[in-house]
Amino acid sequence: MTDSRAAALLLSTALACESACSAAVTRVPPPAAGRQTEQTGAGLRYLLHLPAAYADRPAWPLILFLHGAGERGNDPALVAREGLPRILETLPDFPFAVVSPQETRAQRWTPDGLAALVDDVAGKYRVDPGRVYVTGLSSGATAALELAIRHPERIAAVAPVAFTAIPADLCRMKDVPAWVFHNAGDERVPSGRAKRLAAELESCGAEVKLTIFPAEGHDAWTEAYRTNDLYEWLLRHRR
Repeated sequence: MTDSRAAALLLSTALACESACSAAVTRVPPPAAGRQTEQTGAGLRYLLHLPAAYADRPAWPLILFLHGAGERGNDPALVAREGLPRILETLPDFPFAVVSPQETRAQRWTPDGLAALVDDVAGKYRVDPGRVYVTGLSSGATAALELAIRHPERIAAVAPVAFTAIPADLCRMKDVPAWVFHNAGDERVPSGRAKRLAAELESCGAEVKLTIFPAEGHDAWTEAYRTNDLYEWLLRHRR
């Protein structure tokens, strides 16, 4: 499926939820819609994507994307090298607001800090607070799980891709649906760890999907973020 066709399918799905989206007040002039721009908020620098049709709807679902260790630093442009931000470069009509913060080497993300960033963005832009999703790749996927554990009341669904570690207190996120992605031949993080995460979440009573791609290497994110069903699945969930 081409990127443009994927965008069209995603947009038609998102528009179906328009009547359920709550109104929000835009407190600052929005940056250029349809492309990613560098922003600062809650002490973090981040890339912000607003859909090309941003002005046409009162509120949009929000995806918080968390990069891996290779994109740490002080240049948010690095974040666009991998994962969802890389795809957004060619999908101006992607029907979500997407916030992609950069973790510096000196200061690591915390769940509370990421929650504060979501609050900051929701206070500035047209965000549906009932449809806030978090996803990440590698160490960012672990951070996504930690955020869902710390603030389960804030997150409608989580999609960890090639996560590196299983955090403690998993059952705190039992009410947050999760879709776990991994490669069968991941030499850095065995796929058995993904199966264990899914099993532990299921034992807590969580709604869990597990996709193990029949591929080698740690990079499960290129395939995961091109999976149209992922975005349709996210939109089926709200707080």
